[in-house]
Amino acid sequence: MFENYFKTAWRNLCKHKAYSIINVLGLTLGIASCLIILLVVQYELNYDRFNSKADRTYRVTLNAIDFNPCVSFALAKPLRNDFPELEAVSQCWFRENGLIKIGNTKYDDKKILIADEYFTSVFDYTWLEGNVKTALKEPNSVVLTESYARKYFGNQEAMGQIVNYDNQYTLKVTGIIKDLPGNTNLPFNMMISFETVRESIKGMMSAFYAIPGGGFTYIVTPKNFPIAKIQSRIAGFITKNWDTSLAKEARLPLQPLTDIHFDSRYLNNTISYTTSRETYYVLSAVAVLIIIIACINFINLATAQAIRRAKEVGVRKILGSSRSQLVRQFLGETTLLVLVALISGLLFVAISVPQLSAWLGLKLTTSKLFQPSVLIAIIASTGIVILLAGLYPAFVQSAFRPVESLKSKASLGFKGLALRKSLVVVQFSISQIMIIGTLVVAYQMDFFENRNLGFNKEAVVSIGIPDSKKNDVLQQQLINNPGVKELSLSSGAPPISNFFTPLRSPENGMTKDDVCEMKFIDEKYMDMFQMKLLAGQKISKTNTNPNDTVYSAVVNEALISKIGIHDAQKAIGKHIFLNGNWATTIIGVVQDFQSESKHKKIRPCAMIYRPDIFFMASVKIQSAAMTKTISGIEESWTALFPDNLFSYEFLDEHIANWYRQEQKEYTAFKLFAGIAILIGCLGLYGLVAFAAAQRIKEVGIRKILGASLGDILLLFSKEFVLLIAIAFLIAAPVAYFIMHSWLQGFAYQVNINAGIFIIAIAVSFIIAALTISYQALKAGVANPVKSLRTE
Repeated sequence: MFENYFKTAWRNLCKHKAYSIINVLGLTLGIASCLIILLVVQYELNYDRFNSKADRTYRVTLNAIDFNPCVSFALAKPLRNDFPELEAVSQCWFRENGLIKIGNTKYDDKKILIADEYFTSVFDYTWLEGNVKTALKEPNSVVLTESYARKYFGNQEAMGQIVNYDNQYTLKVTGIIKDLPGNTNLPFNMMISFETVRESIKGMMSAFYAIPGGGFTYIVTPKNFPIAKIQSRIAGFITKNWDTSLAKEARLPLQPLTDIHFDSRYLNNTISYTTSRETYYVLSAVAVLIIIIACINFINLATAQAIRRAKEVGVRKILGSSRSQLVRQFLGETTLLVLVALISGLLFVAISVPQLSAWLGLKLTTSKLFQPSVLIAIIASTGIVILLAGLYPAFVQSAFRPVESLKSKASLGFKGLALRKSLVVVQFSISQIMIIGTLVVAYQMDFFENRNLGFNKEAVVSIGIPDSKKNDVLQQQLINNPGVKELSLSSGAPPISNFFTPLRSPENGMTKDDVCEMKFIDEKYMDMFQMKLLAGQKISKTNTNPNDTVYSAVVNEALISKIGIHDAQKAIGKHIFLNGNWATTIIGVVQDFQSESKHKKIRPCAMIYRPDIFFMASVKIQSAAMTKTISGIEESWTALFPDNLFSYEFLDEHIANWYRQEQKEYTAFKLFAGIAILIGCLGLYGLVAFAAAQRIKEVGIRKILGASLGDILLLFSKEFVLLIAIAFLIAAPVAYFIMHSWLQGFAYQVNINAGIFIIAIAVSFIIAALTISYQALKAGVANPVKSLRTE
């Protein structure tokens, strides 16, 4: 019997190829989307969970003025002494990049970790070679990841080889580990033993506020140990090891390792991005919605097809088929379609995952799909899809009365049609929500990267300077390059923040320290970046001694607002204290500029002339012959710093990196909005096909009575225009609420204006018009004699 069901199902699917292809395509897209979203959500929600102790590992952070993920190296030893119950305490120092030499070959490599011997007791890595307990114990030791061992030494044995780091340390390879998974908050390509640098940073090993960028401390609690017991003793810990006043102003929140990826308070962490769990809960909901509209699409097409099979149902019933047999037959066809779509979806995912990984910036692998729990979920979901997509069409088709079926009078009736229209409204509501969401994210991304920056970023590259003593020579050589328009030396371009310091202004009533950014700039800086001076004068060249504690500064609007002044002119001549005891006079005020991402309000910023801290050159390049100009800059730079490796970064790329997570969300929005729209179009196509099949004789009569092709198009379009309008009325407030909530995560945001909604409904009408036109034209150009022949 089942073999017969299968043969009949296969013949029917082959007979109606267009119907079968459209149905399989819709389900394939829906299933593939769900599987891809499953991979993404699983990847994001499992950050650092490859560590066996992840649920009892905590990062020690600082909360004094704001939240800082980095703490002093002075904490680790006292933590071991005062909390002996802790299973492990480890500190590490993440370096964004460093100069690596293997023989005479140089590499400017990224993600270097300096870790103590306890680090491997906190984090689990797969060791291919070396002793996990001793590899980081001795000075001048380095552990490489597998890919970096191959990069440096090819097929040679890497263990025992020599690696030079920053022209200062000669390191011996003591271990090789497998490459880290992408979903970790502490990615690195090599680990250098902390003992290697201990002597050079011993001045930072006792001061509480000597906080290096990328300096992290981790603790591991015993199993089933309440972290509140440790947290409650932190104030006493600070008092014992430093002083009471420090304990009152500083807190050390213990941040769960598994929460780091989702904790937006620590936005200064540039090593790995933060996001929200809600984003991935919403993405999971999108997956459910996509599979639902794929099922709706299937139902629409199946019920449209039912009219064509009415006579078949009548003949089967007259020959003795029961309704249950017909239901099983039609469910069998659905099962066959769903299984074909499932296999196609799996193949699509397998083929597309590498490209999607690059597109979304994730390390996705299809191997996750074959875990037992995921396989069970796929099988269960397939069964649900079969029931959702197949039951209603099966009962509709099996309900035809034999006599009416054989007289070609079978109809699905008003209720069936109303249900189908409702389903299309649901489809287009989802599609319009996705369109509106995509537009809002696109506008916000443009606002992030291009609008209201407060400085000109176009065609500017930043170049590191290893030795500030050679600044004058470098500056002269670069200016002589015909492709260089302007040049400025500083501690960092406007969007690059390197120095933060305490700020207070007793004469203006601000006696408690706040955080202030400091930039050390030359006299050309403000003109080159076209920063707007609101009052006073620009920075001028002075012979400041590195030991001076008296300075003149140009500050931003946020700083004068912080000290209680709201008129730029009135701020000139006022005094502030920076870096504890630097008595600083305000000589100028500039318009606020973006030095950090727009997730946070602009910080107070003071700009000072200090040539000994100019370790970055910002070069504005002629737009023509840009490659040639950069090659010339590299040649001059390399001649001055032969022991170092030249590298550069365009400012617009640096700014784009602030929003890499939002960019991924934007990419996902575009991808899944496109899929939802496509599936919605297939559903609309099904409804139009159904209407055309139901009204074929009506169309024939209208044409005989003189109706034009335009009249036929209008006949089919008007009711669908109404459906789209209803869908928009549902989608608009829902989309506004969702996107308004999303925008609240940014300190600076675009307005959701009427233009976005006008574009969304216009796009919906255009898509619907294109979808409807094919079937309407097909009905309109058909020979009316054929449709009326049997009357």
